[in-house]
Parts: sequence; C-alpha cells; structure tokens
Amino acid sequence: MLAGTMSRRAKGRVAPAPRLAPAAQAVADAVAALPGVIAQAHWEIGSQTAVNGTDFYVGEDELGHIHLDGEAHVPLGHTLVEVVIRAGLGRRFPWSREFVVVDTADAATAVWVFGLRRAQIDGAKVADLRARVRDRANAS
Repeated sequence: MLAGTMSRRAKGRVAPAPRLAPAAQAVADAVAALPGVIAQAHWEIGSQTAVNGTDFYVGEDELGHIHLDGEAHVPLGHTLVEVVIRAGLGRRFPWSREFVVVDTADAATAVWVFGLRRAQIDGAKVADLRARVRDRANAS
C-alpha cells in the first residue's frame, strides 16, 4: 500500500458513489470503467454520513478520489508526484506530498493521471511511469 493512502476497508462504511457535476462525472465514469475499479462514496473527513465525492479502489488499494467540487486527488508517491507537477500535468496537494491534484475540467489529463496510478498499482516500474509522464508532457 502506498504511503498516505487508506485501504478500502479502513475508509469505513461502503455507500454508492454520488452523482457529480457533468465534467467530474465524465471523469468518474471513465475511471470507474478501468479494469477492476470499484467506485464508492468518499466521506467528508471524520464522517460516515457526509459525502464529499467519489472514491476509487482496486481491491484494497486506493486509486484516488474526486471531490464534489471537481478536484481530483491521486496518490502517486512523492517522487512521481514531483515528476507529474514538473510536467505540468497536476499541481501540489497542500496536505500531503504523496498526492497530486488534478482538475476534472481537463478530463483527458485527469483520466490519464488516474490511469498512471492504475499502472502503478499493477506494478509498473518507476522508470516506466516517469517515461509515460515525459511522453505525455511532450505530446501536449
């Protein structure tokens, strides 16, 4: 499990994911369609009743989440986060250096970053992930 993430079990009560604003929902639908992804309610910190978005998991591994305001948080680990930020594909998450922030208004980039995390969960090597970021940045 990546540092700074919580297992699906540790998140607490499982509830259906909420409907998000159209741009965020489009990203959520694409992420939920990735192989083996489970979507569920993302709780407000400290609550099991106040929904604040959608969580995505692959088994017990956190893929990331999208808040009701459309901001996505994807755990990549601090090394890969720095690579993604330098490439202009995300921005710093103020509460943890293990996560990158992606705006779902740029659906293609948001889905791509979630896909990068999916590859990481699947065991892709760091060098391969860095190369994917470099290739994506060069294609932009």
